[in-house]
Amino acid sequence: MTRVPPAEWAPHAAVWIGFPSHPELWADDLDQAREEVAAFAHAVHADGRGEQVLLVAADDEAAVAAQAMAPFAQVVVEPFGDIWLRDTAAILGGDGKAHDFGFNGWGGKYDLPGDDDVGARLARRRHLTILAHDWVLEGGAIDGDGTGLVVTTEQCLLNPNRNPLPTAEGVEQRLAADLGFDRVLWLGAGLLNDHTDGHVDNLARFVGPGRLAIPVAAENDPNWRIYQDAADRARRHGVEVVPIPSPGRVLRDEAIVPASYMNFYIGNAAVVVPLYGAPDDAAAVDAIAALFPDRAVVGLRADAILTGGGSFHCISQQIPA
Repeated sequence: MTRVPPAEWAPHAAVWIGFPSHPELWADDLDQAREEVAAFAHAVHADGRGEQVLLVAADDEAAVAAQAMAPFAQVVVEPFGDIWLRDTAAILGGDGKAHDFGFNGWGGKYDLPGDDDVGARLARRRHLTILAHDWVLEGGAIDGDGTGLVVTTEQCLLNPNRNPLPTAEGVEQRLAADLGFDRVLWLGAGLLNDHTDGHVDNLARFVGPGRLAIPVAAENDPNWRIYQDAADRARRHGVEVVPIPSPGRVLRDEAIVPASYMNFYIGNAAVVVPLYGAPDDAAAVDAIAALFPDRAVVGLRADAILTGGGSFHCISQQIPA
């Protein structure tokens, strides 16, 4: 059995979704963030046609709120720093094992209690065999197409704030040894002002074997050079590039934020796309719907979640069937 993680469009047994739990982190955005997360969970569950939703709450108060807002979900209480389970939960390989990597708060930016071991604790709850790996790797930093090809960015995986003196060759060897990836597509930088140092799941996503969705710039788009460079690198690698509209320049408190339609989640029954009230919201949903004709494609607002730095893909981690 291959270690390569199944592509996200492969069947899921369940999904972990982080539920906003800390008022001191979310402040005035807490209630809206909880509503957005609950709406996401509803869409993924799809009235039982989708997958089991495991809402992860950090404490009993948040658990009560989560159960009230998503009565169909199984609520799990495990202390964590924040909801970004794509990065803190284990990566489930094709071998059925939970691959648990180091986590250092996105290069030491946000060192929050519980984030470094919540992945192992959640895996133990599922009675999964845990394989611990002694280097820092966040789930949002990579995306695979299920064939052994993985895409990442130099800005993140070659950043010495994650691992000391990383090299492309060394990272490729670790990705092969630990997760079975035998080909690596290196993109350059991620989105402007992304505190993850360029996570690829905000920039480019596989939508089929050898098919990579990448945004095309909207008017006044602060990331237009980044999108162009990513598409050029992908084509040189022999990957088919699928263009998706970009939300363009999205501001919060007069600052550019890393809003991206690429942070969609591919579930069993639905693909859920984050929306921001941008002119191309509907066009992005239509473009992504054309790629997944066997699933409902749902666009949901994610404004409050974005204040924490991410969106639907960032707060979820699928458990393959």
